[in-house]
Amino acid sequence: MLTIGEFSNICRVSTKTLRYYAEIGLILPEEINPENGYRYYSIKQLETMLFINRLKAYHFSLEEIKTILESKETMDDKLYAALNKKKREISMQVIMYRNTLEQIDSDISSLKEGKSIMSYMEDIGIELVEVSKMYLLSIRKMIQEQDFPDEYGYCFRKLFKKMKEKGLTASAPPMVLFHGDEYSSFGLDTEFAVPIKEYATGTRDFYPGLCLKTVVHGSYSQLSSVYAKQIEWAEKEGYVNCNALYEVYVTSSSEVSQESELITEVYYPVKKILRK
Repeated sequence: MLTIGEFSNICRVSTKTLRYYAEIGLILPEEINPENGYRYYSIKQLETMLFINRLKAYHFSLEEIKTILESKETMDDKLYAALNKKKREISMQVIMYRNTLEQIDSDISSLKEGKSIMSYMEDIGIELVEVSKMYLLSIRKMIQEQDFPDEYGYCFRKLFKKMKEKGLTASAPPMVLFHGDEYSSFGLDTEFAVPIKEYATGTRDFYPGLCLKTVVHGSYSQLSSVYAKQIEWAEKEGYVNCNALYEVYVTSSSEVSQESELITEVYYPVKKILRK
């Protein structure tokens, strides 16, 4: 048996942390002396503690680690799934940090040239277009912002599977419609859709009509700026939003190797204000 101090030194975990882990039921002492309260850990618990440390290094929360340790599933199966999920999360964070660094470099260059870091807004192009009616095969649900990447993949896989089963043909690239203009505690009212050539059971009509259209080349991080520019343009020219704004993914992240190859069309349905 090892005292809590010896166990702490070997595993590089403070005694305070070990007591907290025992308090939340993550790893309990093998034995507690009833007379003096001294805590002792077994040799076999060293591997458990090192396992916990390994998962913490992968940015698993203590609650996630506890769930893995207590799972009734085979440990390897549970761990395999958890590690793959964490790998995707970290990969997304790496991409976000890389994009942030590129954006900082761009802003530094703009400042060196005597430009505002917001000067890129002037280059956002907007055109007024008429969009015909389309038939949509779609899935509509409330989505939390952090869940969007996973839901995007899940919903479109489900839609493409349904298209194959029903013998339906896509008439345009996949799109996402945003029916709410703000997040609630339940998320954002989001519709994942594929325009379909055939009118069939399960599809619905969608007629965007008059829209502001902007084509975006590159990162999705630009989209917020596009929305801001479109709203500004609409107000200036006497238009108001009249339907769900939507994005068409001409090329998606699953089809390209670099963000610079992404092409997204942003549509903002509008109508002219009748002034008295």
